[in-house]
Amino acid sequence: MFEKIAEKLRGAMRALRGLNTITEKNITGALRSVRDALLDADVSFEVVKAFLEDVREKALGQKVVQSIDPGQQLIKIIHDALTELLGGECKLSEQRPLRVMVVGLNGSGKTTTALKLAKYLKRKDYEPLLVACDLHRPAAIDQLEQLAAESSLPCYVDRKCQSAKKVVSGAMVEAEKIGATALIFDTAGRLQVDSSLMDELVELHGVAEPNETFLVVDAAIGQEAVAVAKAFSGHIPLTGAILTKTDGDSRGGAALSMKYAAGIPVSFVGTGERADDLDAFRAEGMANRILGMGDVVALVERANERVDRAEADRISRRIKKAEFDLDDYLSQMEQIEKMGSVGSLMKLLPGAGAGPIPKKELEMLDRTKAIVRAMTAEERKKPQMVCGSRKTRIARGSGTELKDVNHVLKQFDRMKKGMKTLKTQQGKAMLQKITAQNAVGQIARLFGGK
Repeated sequence: MFEKIAEKLRGAMRALRGLNTITEKNITGALRSVRDALLDADVSFEVVKAFLEDVREKALGQKVVQSIDPGQQLIKIIHDALTELLGGECKLSEQRPLRVMVVGLNGSGKTTTALKLAKYLKRKDYEPLLVACDLHRPAAIDQLEQLAAESSLPCYVDRKCQSAKKVVSGAMVEAEKIGATALIFDTAGRLQVDSSLMDELVELHGVAEPNETFLVVDAAIGQEAVAVAKAFSGHIPLTGAILTKTDGDSRGGAALSMKYAAGIPVSFVGTGERADDLDAFRAEGMANRILGMGDVVALVERANERVDRAEADRISRRIKKAEFDLDDYLSQMEQIEKMGSVGSLMKLLPGAGAGPIPKKELEMLDRTKAIVRAMTAEERKKPQMVCGSRKTRIARGSGTELKDVNHVLKQFDRMKKGMKTLKTQQGKAMLQKITAQNAVGQIARLFGGK
């Protein structure tokens, strides 16, 4: 998400860095570029106009600090205005048991999002219970039940019941019985023009009395997301929006318009298809990403939530002792995979998300894992024993070529040599250079490879 707007805004930012003064005349061209970037991202004209007026007013009304470059000052003003436009941070109600209702249009991804939300709450020390309240779609109950089972999460269903309100009541009794501290109600999809279904939603909301009511919106629908949010909020109080399929939307207009135009902040963003691919929305972090500054806070949060700390510490100790082997290398890559795709992680690194990750590097990462997994346990412990015939067998077993096996072994050998001199500045520089040559290296240094 935001790839298009980020690319254009970074061009505008480069022009701003050369400003010697801030005047009405010299910021006009820069703000025109910002306007074009926002409109191209499918942000509503109303929002763009208000945003630019805010930036212009703050820029012309601010004294230029002599110790700070005027262009940098203007970038800071744009950053702060973007943060304000996006709407703050996601803060869940502290009440337990927490009751969360998920609503939205047909096909917006509510059921999958309900599961992702349950997984997110599980990482935050809640004991979630998924509740199947969609009685209109025949396969909805089966879908939620199957997703919950795959993630080892409890799910309350009542196939005999024809009333969603009774399902909610039954789920509350079940939650108390099993000690659930969060209930996630997966409701039926409905069109905002369908008055009978909207009336049913109002009644269901009254019975559930949720602490949080999240509107699930497909990020790709752009400005239409604002109309959907206004329609739903006209019937029930919404506490936030969850944007789905953001990995397939390069514009980001929905996120930028939602808070200002509909009065509803974005609370979460779905970043991929996996059950763990849901991040709490941080306006400042998202503004940083848009302007190419990365979001280290989000990166650290992902690491803390998803990485096996004991395993990361074990690898770290082995690196420091220069005992790192291919089993550790594979484990390190698997730890990183838990945090999300390499592409999504690289976007969180300052300066690293300015362009797409070369396809060649992403493919090499997958080949590396396949090659290591095709080795025997002894070969992974002692890669120096991998001779010509073994290399041929490994290449065949991993579906790769001999040159790929040689590349992985050579890369690992260079890394090992770097680790032997890790305590010296030269050694640290060498390791950094080696690990920076592949997409996973920059992230690997976060937990162990310092």
